[in-house]
Amino acid sequence: MIAWRVALWSLGACVLALATWIGIVQWQDAHSPRMQQARAVLPATPWFQASPYSPPARSQQVTANPACPQPQAAGDGEAPLQTVVPDGISRFDVAHGHLDALAGFSVDARVLSRRDYSGDRPALFSPIDLALGWGPMTDTATLAQLNVRQSNRWYRYGWVGNPPLDPGTIIRNSANMHMIPSAPSIEKALRSVQRDDRVRIDGWLVEAHDRGGWNWRSSMTRDDTGAGACEVVLVCRVTRF
Repeated sequence: MIAWRVALWSLGACVLALATWIGIVQWQDAHSPRMQQARAVLPATPWFQASPYSPPARSQQVTANPACPQPQAAGDGEAPLQTVVPDGISRFDVAHGHLDALAGFSVDARVLSRRDYSGDRPALFSPIDLALGWGPMTDTATLAQLNVRQSNRWYRYGWVGNPPLDPGTIIRNSANMHMIPSAPSIEKALRSVQRDDRVRIDGWLVEAHDRGGWNWRSSMTRDDTGAGACEVVLVCRVTRF
């Protein structure tokens, strides 16, 4: 019995000594100059910036076709800007036909979805569609409640339960847009665009005509729905933020 008590007392003494040593080491670490410096920096550095899972920061990337005239650009965060076609700009000749300029166009928006196309007749002009949102349709919490998808040159969205926004607000602040690259560099830039990117697209709303007599006319308003409601955009400049 005495031996058992001695062993138990020895074990307790060892545990107490180990706890004391750990406490001393932690106190020294907490009061070291390096830890004090880290504490001074951490509050100003959001966790997601330091996380290995956060997207890497990148500088603004601009790809422009100098041969394509630039329209007036929309301001940062502003609604899409549609402007009158100036004198001297009326037609753009492209590989499979020509484009009639309808209006200057600039949109600063969040990418809700991107879809590439090939094989259909419109793909001869537009190999890429972007579903874009602006204003309240850039809010992350709102978009998390929407199911956004593209198919057959349409943009569709849905929700479970109550809509996160009034459906009319969704219609007025988002659109599916058919992108016609004005140069190979513009097509490459459009193909690099990803969902949730912020982009500015500058170019012209157009009516496309192929050599067989088929035509494809852009919408001229942002509040229409159904067939013909998509913008057909000749893209002269792509800016990724």
